[in-house]
Amino acid sequence: MVFKKTVEDFACERCGAFVKGDGYTNHCPNCLWSKHVDINPGDRANACGGLMKPVRIEGSTPDYLIIHECTRCGKTTRNIAQKTDNMETLLAVAKDSAEGKISKRENPL
Repeated sequence: MVFKKTVEDFACERCGAFVKGDGYTNHCPNCLWSKHVDINPGDRANACGGLMKPVRIEGSTPDYLIIHECTRCGKTTRNIAQKTDNMETLLAVAKDSAEGKISKRENPL
């Protein structure tokens, strides 16, 4: 797997927040949702384009991983949580996952 640094700003398709990319940005720091656009990190070669729901959090502070599942094709990925991520949203995903409240592959809106 080859990483390609791609600097892109974007509007989150889930919550509408404006996100300033840094070349490593792969999810919205507000709602933690992502978009299924890569085959290899940064290549933007995946035609799926589905929204990727944060379904659980792994790891421990400060090294959290956000586990995303594509709402269109079901692909699961792990992404490193960033210092700029909304901590309340991270905790809510962890809590909902632990309590079995997160349903996978649901309609993203």
